[in-house]
Amino acid sequence: MNYNFDEVIDRKNTNSVKHDFHGRNRMPDDAIPLWVADMDFRTPAPVIEALVKSAEHGIFGYSETREDYFLVLKKWFSDNYDWEIQPSWIVKTPGVVFAIAMAVRALTVKGDAVMIQRPVYYPFSNVIRDNGRTLVNNPLIYNEGTYSIDFEDFETKIIESSVKLFILCNPHNPVGRVWTREELTRLGDICKKHGVTVVADEIHADFIYNGFRHEVFANIKPEFSDITITCTAPSKTFNLAGLQASNIIISNRELKEAIKIEINKTGHGQINTMGIVACKAAYEHGHEWLQQLKVYLAGNLSYVRKFLTQRLPRVKLVEPQGTYLIWLDFNELGLTEEALEELIVRDAKLWLDGGTMFGEEGKGFQRINIACPRVILEKAFLQLEAAVNRL
Repeated sequence: MNYNFDEVIDRKNTNSVKHDFHGRNRMPDDAIPLWVADMDFRTPAPVIEALVKSAEHGIFGYSETREDYFLVLKKWFSDNYDWEIQPSWIVKTPGVVFAIAMAVRALTVKGDAVMIQRPVYYPFSNVIRDNGRTLVNNPLIYNEGTYSIDFEDFETKIIESSVKLFILCNPHNPVGRVWTREELTRLGDICKKHGVTVVADEIHADFIYNGFRHEVFANIKPEFSDITITCTAPSKTFNLAGLQASNIIISNRELKEAIKIEINKTGHGQINTMGIVACKAAYEHGHEWLQQLKVYLAGNLSYVRKFLTQRLPRVKLVEPQGTYLIWLDFNELGLTEEALEELIVRDAKLWLDGGTMFGEEGKGFQRINIACPRVILEKAFLQLEAAVNRL
């Protein structure tokens, strides 16, 4: 089947967080929404068919996964990442952020230090602070358009702050790095040495650009598997976020049981019935759709790269290695944060994610979601060009 990713689908009046709440978020009604990380593409046809079949059955009682669900997961991770998982390792949750919160609550106590690497997905900071833990930041190093890890600072702060938990983002949101096996090994060795447990958010793992490879952190060394909670979901890959089904993979029985106890305290039981159906169908039958999508997204990225080089040279693309989120550097424009926000929202009529949302290290940057039909992306960048030219 050939999928048409150029089709513009009207998502208004569908309760879409991305498209239906401009006023609530103080955005102009005509601002193009390229912010939150869901896609403006229909999920694969086999997923829709499976959901329709389930809906036609007409009973939506309590549901649980069977062996066939696990076998589909097992094949996906084996085929794509050479990772052989076991059924006893799976903990199902309604989302990755929920799982990270459960790990923070289960594996640390109030006041304990939890480390992140900003600029990074902002719910990490919220989950740490809202649960009364101490946020420790190992800021990424930005140099000549790319990001790297300050390993010396990483280890020093672990020792000085007695860090108990590290939240790894790989592929990294928003800067787009796909950490190499060597980088991950160095991080893991430090964490193992100092007794730090790792929560690996790998939700964007299925979006890797040519020339790069996603390494499952827990699969690099057996001793890494023993200290890691790996957070996965079909939500980003197949545009299923609203169905709330995530698969958290934990080989260490003690870590798994501690997190399950914390989940039980919330009263959460089975995951969404339709989430089970969609997850299984997506991993079983969605490969062809995903391959076509990745080609389309590479085309979108190529369009942005060329546009910026030829028409907006003062706005720099931080070249992504993974994810469908791009990180743009506006610092050469010399604007204050307030002026940059005015430029993006009021002048260009774009709804993006401002860089400081991801930490002060994001000052002067904007995150843009390119998982949309190209005609929308073209309109957005033409509006951005016109706004910059009016400065």
